Amino acid sequence: MLAELAGQNVLLLQGPAGPFFRRVAVHLRRQGCRVTKVNFNSGEDLYYPGPDVVRYRGRLEDWPDFFAELVSARSIAAVVLFGDCRPLHAAAIQRARTLGVRVLVFEEGYLRPHFVTLEENGVNGHSSLPRDPEFYRRLEPQAVPPARPINGAFTKSMVHTICYATVAAMLSRRYPHYRHHRDIRPFHQAGLWIRGGVRRALHTVRDRELDRRLRAGDLPPYFFVPLQVHLDSQMRHCSFASIEDFIREVAASFARHAPASAHLLLKLHPMDRAYRDYGPLIDALAAEHDLRGRLLYADVIDIQAAVSGAVGAVMINSTVGISALAQGVPVKCLGNAVYNLPGLTHQGPLDDFWRAPGTVDRELFERFHWWLRTKTQLNGSVWSDIYEL
Repeated sequence: MLAELAGQNVLLLQGPAGPFFRRVAVHLRRQGCRVTKVNFNSGEDLYYPGPDVVRYRGRLEDWPDFFAELVSARSIAAVVLFGDCRPLHAAAIQRARTLGVRVLVFEEGYLRPHFVTLEENGVNGHSSLPRDPEFYRRLEPQAVPPARPINGAFTKSMVHTICYATVAAMLSRRYPHYRHHRDIRPFHQAGLWIRGGVRRALHTVRDRELDRRLRAGDLPPYFFVPLQVHLDSQMRHCSFASIEDFIREVAASFARHAPASAHLLLKLHPMDRAYRDYGPLIDALAAEHDLRGRLLYADVIDIQAAVSGAVGAVMINSTVGISALAQGVPVKCLGNAVYNLPGLTHQGPLDDFWRAPGTVDRELFERFHWWLRTKTQLNGSVWSDIYEL
């Protein structure tokens, strides 16, 4: 997709914390592109300095007009950004459409952990991927080279995020009107992540026996519920106001309609460990719905073992759904996910899923997976190397 921009004027907006967009710019210049980058805070100045940078120090409400003037002045043909739900990006995308400018959106991979997503116009709930299963049934998949593994991405993400947030905070006066889409106060975040480290140590001990039983396949029939990060942009593509509301609805439905022998296993997202602990809520729901011993909550467990051993999986729109489908595990998706297609996921009410989760159409999944991999995924990581730019 980036190859289609060869020789054009390209505008880069915000990327992830770190050098990712600098690498994208190098690649585009090799294609003959003239690249301009807009920086919105000092953390971006750290990772993307240079004469091709325009620094926006204005207010959010003035940004769309500034963006339109910059597009006109530099004859911009395409805009490249990371994440389409950030307020700055949402405003730019809306204005770009009126100007006839292409928008290319990076995001973390639909296929994890070894891929980055790149789509035109939007990702996740804004994706333009076909939602008609018959489109995929007509495809004839070809062989795809195996992905090169990505190592050390979590450590790099932590280091880059700390550096980015620290510089943005220390030099915030340079951008007096900037407000980040998430809380990046470095000392506040440092305290939270210390708490997250303590929780991980405690939860490792707490979850050890459950993890052993999962790996050994020694649990009664269970449904798996991978929780998402409470601030995940994916939450914009569902009807739930919070993760807590999602947990309440799933637990209540399970209590009313699941077989008496079934268990429900909810897993905390590791990136939410520093911010949320749903244990007290889940304990209260177990008491309320008479699910003691059947409503399980874990953090430090082997997620692949948890997925593969489940009789079904319920989620909002997590990419874990694709992993479950790949292993033939029926999925109920309660949000707007790119894989939520008839034939792949359960299309009836959640109440029906517990007793009749259905099956995964393996042939349809293989075709869908091939299209997803070849049309939207780049082998690499936003925190590490990109092999397919």
